[in-house]
Amino acid sequence: MLQDKRIGFIGCGNMGEALVSGLVLSKAAKPENIICSDLSTNLLEEIQQKYGVSTTADNMEVVKNSDIIIYATKPQIIGSVLKETAPGLDKSKLIISIAAGVPLAAIAAGLGKELRLIRTMPNICAFVKESATAIAAGEFVLKGDVELARAIFDSVGETVFIQENVLMDAFTGLSGSGPAYIFIIVDALADAGVKMGLSRKDSLFLSTQTVLGSAKMLLESKEHPGQLKDRVASPGGTAIAGIHTLEQGGLRTTLINAVESAAKRSKELGDLMVKDFIENNKNNG
Repeated sequence: MLQDKRIGFIGCGNMGEALVSGLVLSKAAKPENIICSDLSTNLLEEIQQKYGVSTTADNMEVVKNSDIIIYATKPQIIGSVLKETAPGLDKSKLIISIAAGVPLAAIAAGLGKELRLIRTMPNICAFVKESATAIAAGEFVLKGDVELARAIFDSVGETVFIQENVLMDAFTGLSGSGPAYIFIIVDALADAGVKMGLSRKDSLFLSTQTVLGSAKMLLESKEHPGQLKDRVASPGGTAIAGIHTLEQGGLRTTLINAVESAAKRSKELGDLMVKDFIENNKNNG
């Protein structure tokens, strides 16, 4: 469904490149229909050579030549980029933001007009085409807009559609921040293996492969994690002894608290962003 769509990226850093790579390598979109802008000319040259897409240093050129515009800038500068590009935007274009922590209300305030807006939250696993991406739609999206967004982000993993005002912060706490929690768990398991005599190299490999295999088993078996846990934990065996220790250490409660803390922080930052964008819009008016 993206074959005839012109897709523009404003900002082509790590996440922007991950999306360009996913679209081109999966053949979801044609390279000749993709245009990218960025402050770094070296980065643009590299992107052009690797993926065969068009590049420019002019954000307005991206706006002019795109049906779908993806704002892939850092949250700290998206306000100024929105202000710069707003004059070239109208309802003929689908606007997608991947700026972390920037709510739809802030984006709408920054643009100052009624547009087809979609907010997305991919995670770092987009770099290996295994992202979990949340997609939330603004008030003025048209029929099919969410499907277009999902087609883009499905090229780097899996997508879910959520109610932005209610659940985006929860998603941020779980899947947006979640890879950091898993990296800590993998690192801790590797340390445990080293403590028990394994080499650092072997221990890290075994820890990583164990997490990968467990995740794949969950996805493919469709079984509840509790059921799979019970299949490993035989009566009087090693796994149940280890699980007992995890429960004593409060692992389950700690992970729940971590997600809750991250979600609360996401809401705090989002509320501040909305306030700042509205104030700036008033001052500029």
